[in-house]
Amino acid sequence: MAQAWKCSGLRWAADGPVLAWDGGRRSALTWGKQVAFGVAEGGARTCVGARGHPCPARAGVSGRSTGARCEECARLDRAHSVAADTIADDPRPYRVYLAWFGPGMVKVGITAEERGSARLLEQGAVCFSWLGTGPLMAARRTEELLRAALGVPDRIPYVEKRAVRSELPGSEAERAAEIRELHTRATALGGWPESLAPAPCQP
Repeated sequence: MAQAWKCSGLRWAADGPVLAWDGGRRSALTWGKQVAFGVAEGGARTCVGARGHPCPARAGVSGRSTGARCEECARLDRAHSVAADTIADDPRPYRVYLAWFGPGMVKVGITAEERGSARLLEQGAVCFSWLGTGPLMAARRTEELLRAALGVPDRIPYVEKRAVRSELPGSEAERAAEIRELHTRATALGGWPESLAPAPCQP
């Protein structure tokens, strides 16, 4: 009998995309190869758990849900989420970035320095540049400062990114132009936290 594996999602590692499996194992994906999934008999979806731990209830998840967690595990995941602004004492250094998804679609965000560009790849950023590196709360304050001063959001809906993907400018210079202009405006602003080390514009 064939062994059934449960996939918990697509992730980005330093060397490229990987499939994450229930239990923590990962499989590297080779560029250009096709990946196919089969649905096990019964086809029921179960919660993938939270923060690296399996769901204690092995709760079911609706087939129509875009999430992979039950309500309780989703709440636990949010409670320990940097994105949800629920952690203030994370000792890791964080990077502030500008990401471009298409004409007029630039966002500001933060990611743990140790993750490198993985967060940008997961979001589908076409072009990005770092703005600075520092403690979590300094990165958060800088993100809020730039959102207000530059008028850029911290989220861009997936449907909007997808709508422009087939009509992006072809040259690297065109794709980087908005990032360069906003990076210049951002670094000219006052009020940056002293503990955040600025980064040069390198789209």
